[in-house]
Amino acid sequence: MGGRFEPQDVVAEYHDRAVLVGADLGARGWPLEESLAELSRLAETAGAEVVASVSQRLQRPHPKTFIGEGKAEEIAQIVRDLSATVVVFDENLSPSQQANLETLIPNTKVVDRTALILDIFALHAVSREGKLQVELAQMEYLLPRLRGMWRHFEQAAAAAGGKRGIGTRGPGETQLETDRRLVRNRIADLKRELKDVARNRQVQRKARSDSGVYRVAIVGYTNAGKSTLLNALTGAGVLAADMLFATLDSTTRRLDLHDGRTVTLTDTVGFLHKLPHGLVEAFKSTLDEVGEADLLLHVVDASHPEHRAQMAAVRVVLGEIGASGKPQLVVYNKLDALAPEAADRIRASERDAILVSAVTGQGVEELVTRISAETTRGFVTMTLHVPFTRGEVVQVAHDLAHVVSETHDETGTWLVVRAPEALVERFGEFVASREESA
Repeated sequence: MGGRFEPQDVVAEYHDRAVLVGADLGARGWPLEESLAELSRLAETAGAEVVASVSQRLQRPHPKTFIGEGKAEEIAQIVRDLSATVVVFDENLSPSQQANLETLIPNTKVVDRTALILDIFALHAVSREGKLQVELAQMEYLLPRLRGMWRHFEQAAAAAGGKRGIGTRGPGETQLETDRRLVRNRIADLKRELKDVARNRQVQRKARSDSGVYRVAIVGYTNAGKSTLLNALTGAGVLAADMLFATLDSTTRRLDLHDGRTVTLTDTVGFLHKLPHGLVEAFKSTLDEVGEADLLLHVVDASHPEHRAQMAAVRVVLGEIGASGKPQLVVYNKLDALAPEAADRIRASERDAILVSAVTGQGVEELVTRISAETTRGFVTMTLHVPFTRGEVVQVAHDLAHVVSETHDETGTWLVVRAPEALVERFGEFVASREESA
């Protein structure tokens, strides 16, 4: 009796052997060594073993191969010597550059930075929305590259003396057009599904907005410790790992402030140096959480040698999604990994700096105090008179506003509250007086 084939019967752990390629294109605000170090971490996150790194100084990218044929042949030799299986470029390649490089470096995958990041996103996407967003970005990346993929069949035919052997026969360009149509149809389907998901997310956001709850979004470079900080502040228990893009899906939790009020904290996908624009577009509904927040916590890995460049990269993405003008608190995380003199330099250069360790809890209480102060900036102070029959209004005041004082007489409850402008209309008929606060 023959055994039934099951996929798990042949599952084995597999690691690519990767050669990294970086280009020094002059003034770029980010040292090539650091960029390649980050690319190495990305490759390792995707399951590859980095066996070599190659760099080249260029005035401008070569239009056909990005690095020139001579350098491509040098890389091909390194690939052969080290039995590498993939070559990863730190820049984004055009479809024709990628196809030409795969001709010059035969029997080896050639991927660019975008493809690598997409691969990691595909590994880490958990929710339906996250998976749809990643697949959309992958399909849009794939579409212009289909022509290059069909070149493998043409090369196989050429190797056979022009004869179309097994695996190379078929309708050729007609099949290519069929594939393009299938990919375009899938892109359209994904966009429709994501619109439905975005509508549901918008309903949830509107409900939070209408409730008057102050909304805080945590943003920052990938692996800056955003999820760890969310856990430290709220006990959320979300995945927090020392890897790039450990979490993709946004998570919202409640944070109780010292005065009894509640705000929401939303952890968002990490940003990255040279983050592909297609990913920003694909994750638009998730990143809308950032655009609609009342306050941003910009979390920085203070121990990273290029944390200033990382901060700049985050600001670029915030600009792309229209959130650069949002009120921000800059939170320098990983204080436990920072030398005391380095921490002192940050405090000396930035008067409002908040230094914390999300791992040890150091500075977290100060951060909660600063968040609380931000939530009352621009608040309105109101005196409310609430009849005893409307006790739910008193409860809303305690939940969503800061109750300065509370007294009672024979007709009801008198409250002095400080609350955001959005709540004024909600208290409406009960407002006896009000004044603006700074």
